[in-house]
Amino acid sequence: MYTALRLQRKLKQELRQGTVEVVVVDPDPYMTYQPFLPEAAAGSISPRHVVVPLRRVLPQCRVLIGEVTAIDHDERRATVTTLAAEKEGDGAIEVAYDELVLAPGSVSRALPVPGLADVGTGFKTVEEAIGLRNHVLGQLDIASSTRDPALRDAALTFVFVGGGYAGVEALAELEDMARYAVRYYHNIQPEDMKWILVEATNRILPEVGPEMGGYAVRELRARNIDVRMETRLTSCEKHVAHLSDGSRFPTRTLVWTAGVKPHPVLAATKLPLNAHGRLICTPALQVDGVEHAWAAGDAAAVPDLTAEPPAKPGEPPVLCAPNAQHAVRQSKVLAENIAAAVRGGPVVDYAHKYVGSVASLGLHKGVAHIYGRKLKGYPAWFMHRAYHLSRVPTFNRKARVLAEWTLAGLFKREIVSLGSLENPRAEFELAAGTGRHNEAS
Repeated sequence: MYTALRLQRKLKQELRQGTVEVVVVDPDPYMTYQPFLPEAAAGSISPRHVVVPLRRVLPQCRVLIGEVTAIDHDERRATVTTLAAEKEGDGAIEVAYDELVLAPGSVSRALPVPGLADVGTGFKTVEEAIGLRNHVLGQLDIASSTRDPALRDAALTFVFVGGGYAGVEALAELEDMARYAVRYYHNIQPEDMKWILVEATNRILPEVGPEMGGYAVRELRARNIDVRMETRLTSCEKHVAHLSDGSRFPTRTLVWTAGVKPHPVLAATKLPLNAHGRLICTPALQVDGVEHAWAAGDAAAVPDLTAEPPAKPGEPPVLCAPNAQHAVRQSKVLAENIAAAVRGGPVVDYAHKYVGSVASLGLHKGVAHIYGRKLKGYPAWFMHRAYHLSRVPTFNRKARVLAEWTLAGLFKREIVSLGSLENPRAEFELAAGTGRHNEAS
């Protein structure tokens, strides 16, 4: 989306004359600003303000809602499955192109843990974030109304696997929300809830450094959150989480954020991939050895020109980390290079020195490591919000998010669970199938 947004500006004349067409193919009609998902889950931001509608921000582009299933770069054709093709039964359609930009991002990396596919949930989409919020509040309702102590204990136990940004921020924001919500339940106390973070390595939030990562652990444990490092989830069958340290926790909530992997569409392109499944790219963001093919973001293995060169000859170069900081900046260089290719100009290399990281640990709490400076508590939380507000695309979204933050500071949190939104026809189906709400009643 960022690349197409910039191409609209760079190729304004060509687009107006009709000599150039920019086609954006995506399964969803919006782009999700993922750093705001934890706050959306906590209710600090409305779900519709976490996403950016593609058709509104890309009026000069052709937006095609569908999923790319194969790419024949020799013939310059992409096979796309659209909703209309599925409904009509006509199969996929083919889209011809001259220049190819691959930026599908990444997907959750699920390990073969028994029971994970049945009871686990991810945290990469706005649907997952809002579904998790509704689920957590629903578990409080279950715990408040049941007389079964085993069911109550399972409902109040929340297990998060993965100590990176997604896992830590999601757990911290949701625990903050749940702690606030239980004040309205007459028979649930904050100490009745069990929040467990499982991390396979010996530290969490490695991007903010060991010192700030250690502070984050202490901060979470001070809130009675059970942080278990060098521990793995071995099984979660029958809603019981078994850990490698021998612990077992009956739970109705298991959130999996233990890593990501490149999008599967890359394997269907026949383009050069590295050992981790990412496209091998040059510093100019071109797919190495392939003309008219470009990539950026999580899908691209781009050499980091600002990193120290390899210590030994023959070692592979250091690659740019697959994160939003690089992806957003790469998109600008990528658009400039594509515009140069269209107009016959020179391309430039991408180079950006990593400036640091920020992470939220709930309302008014956070950690940050920026330009060598370490922040924690309220200053880090404020820096987290300021940074992401500056990066979310379009003035419209910035204003709406800022307005919601302002209102949230003036009024109480919303603690309503709208779980029925995930199955809106359930009530009607029940009425139609059982005669409930019939005219005679």
